[in-house]
Amino acid sequence: MATDLSLAIGQRSMGNPDIAYPLWPPLTAGCPTTSTDEIAYPVEVDYDYDRVPPGLFQHATGTGLDRWAPLLPPLTAPGLAEGGTPLVEIADGAFVKDEARNPTWSHKDRLNRCTVSAALGAGADGIVVASSGNHGASAAAYATRAGLKCVVLTSAETPPAVTSFLRAYGAAVLTVPTEARWPLLRQIVAETGFHPVSNVTTTHTGHAFGPEGYKTIAYEIFTELGVPAAVFAPTGYGELLFGVWKGFAELVRLGVATTTPRMFACEPAAGGPLARSLAEGRPAAEVEVAQTAAYAINSTVSGYRPVAAIQASDGRALLVDDAEMARAQHDLARAGLWYEMSAAAGLAGFRQARDQEEFDGPVVCIATSSGFKDIGVGAGRPEPTDPHWDVVRRHLRSSGIAC
Repeated sequence: MATDLSLAIGQRSMGNPDIAYPLWPPLTAGCPTTSTDEIAYPVEVDYDYDRVPPGLFQHATGTGLDRWAPLLPPLTAPGLAEGGTPLVEIADGAFVKDEARNPTWSHKDRLNRCTVSAALGAGADGIVVASSGNHGASAAAYATRAGLKCVVLTSAETPPAVTSFLRAYGAAVLTVPTEARWPLLRQIVAETGFHPVSNVTTTHTGHAFGPEGYKTIAYEIFTELGVPAAVFAPTGYGELLFGVWKGFAELVRLGVATTTPRMFACEPAAGGPLARSLAEGRPAAEVEVAQTAAYAINSTVSGYRPVAAIQASDGRALLVDDAEMARAQHDLARAGLWYEMSAAAGLAGFRQARDQEEFDGPVVCIATSSGFKDIGVGAGRPEPTDPHWDVVRRHLRSSGIAC
């Protein structure tokens, strides 16, 4: 662990950057000065950028998140070799950042290395998380790795495979009505002293330390590809989008890069609170959501972080429907990359944007999580095949195999 290498010096309000707070304790409910009953403004971690080692992006040592320790909060929790995921070219100039290669098969491992570190640094005995899938599984893994208890509040719609994943790490899994998850999370925090690693506010702020882990995606893309023309990110609350943008913005601040990529949020058309907030010029919005197979990113509420990233990068919020995501998921699988539908939203968004404008340079679509996380995975057994040749031949021919 590289706890002594962190150059983090405090927390800064995104509602008013002139307002700063100490690094500890992490402000899990956002900025107490600028937030109101209607809008919660997040805080972000600030660093002593003047002390960043000049060769960090050319000669960084270590693996995973530890490689970037100076630009992360103190990594007090042991890692699981998260990060270092590959860029896979799927078409001329179009790359997929394969976050399914992380330890619990999703991008959330980068976030939870930082949030569980915050829980340890704050002296908590455990963590509590509200999640329908990836976030809960990842939080449970990092908590048990760090010797902490973990409570996961999930819903009846969570796929059985994901529930099994959660229980494997020893988490206390409570299946409750969706609308009860966040009030119950706040009550568990009050009664147990556990550290919340999920959002606790009306509009989304999320954990102060969490998006810092996502910055490392930008660092990895830069060291391999340079600055792409655009990044397309599956978007629920928008922490991933913000974190990747902040990573590139830091590269510019440090004089390592000259520009940031345009950031494109790819939300399910069944909801789209970020698109709503941008269209109405608001820092956050709440919407009604319809059914979608992209359950992992179907959010009713947005927050200010992705608004800031899109506005600063001249980006856009795209709404992709289930048919677009299903086609992208199918095509990625045929390229040897299997993701849950939510994770294919980035490619679906790129295809939509490509039909409307040209990009001067490579683009990166972030694929967030494994196909094993999808709804219905493992729910049925295959029908047995009669091994007689005539039957087998019919099956092969129906699959396009000449025999």
